Amino acid sequence: MEHVLDQIINGLQLGLMYALIALGYTMVYGVVKLINFAHGDVFMVGAFIGYFGFQHWGLPLPVAILNAVVVCAILGVTIERIAYRPLRYAPKIAALISALGVSLFLEYFGSLKFVFGPNFRVVQRPFEEVRWEILGATITNIQVMIAVVVVLMLLALQFIVYRTRIGMAMRTVSVDHNAARLMGVNVDNTISITFAIGSAFAAVGGVLYAIAYPQIHPFMGIMPGLKAFTAAVLGGIGIIPGAVLGAIIMGQVETLTSAFLSSQLRDAIAFFILILVLLIRPSGILGKNEPDKV
Repeated sequence: MEHVLDQIINGLQLGLMYALIALGYTMVYGVVKLINFAHGDVFMVGAFIGYFGFQHWGLPLPVAILNAVVVCAILGVTIERIAYRPLRYAPKIAALISALGVSLFLEYFGSLKFVFGPNFRVVQRPFEEVRWEILGATITNIQVMIAVVVVLMLLALQFIVYRTRIGMAMRTVSVDHNAARLMGVNVDNTISITFAIGSAFAAVGGVLYAIAYPQIHPFMGIMPGLKAFTAAVLGGIGIIPGAVLGAIIMGQVETLTSAFLSSQLRDAIAFFILILVLLIRPSGILGKNEPDKV
């Protein structure tokens, strides 16, 4: 029983980090109906910027995280303006191919020796890991930190989306771009800010991931990115609570499968659950089926 509790806690830790990435997918899709497949690589860039910050540049961890957030927010806006904005009203397949191209560019550019390098880097944690035994389960200060940071960021996102002018603009643009323009909303700026916020969340997720699983490399964003996208679809793409719910489910499935079945099956079972959900409920767990207008 104690081992089960430990694995559930580990699954929650992994799911919360997936949630930070999944939120970027779901925000961008909700506003521009675009799947930003380069988002996992923004997560990778955030991990490296944070790693260089606290391990090589001697920055305190909060400053290193802030540095990663700023760099990734700028990167997200740059990607949107260069790769996606010119194709906003083009066929969806064009934007999809552009997203895949940006993803490959970031991965192979990051693997150059003068950027991040092609090899794994071992992350030296900026603080010692402390373990506590609570109700027979082991909880670490890293897990507590991840939970606190993710909850605070989710609360901040809810405040931004539902209590600020930019949040109102984002919700307006998500309904209809043309109607938003008629209401005086700057659609281009709103979309850029959405990319910036989503990329900032991915940056924080990248730094936390590097601390929790201290090995990073330029292709590290592929699987977390795919699983976070799966989580967003599982919970209901375009729905913020759905992204969090789907991410927690993905984290639990992956961790429990590795612990009690086989680590080789964890990805297969996670994606098999996605297929089942899409067959039974294509809109996701919290999504609503909406008929297409003709």
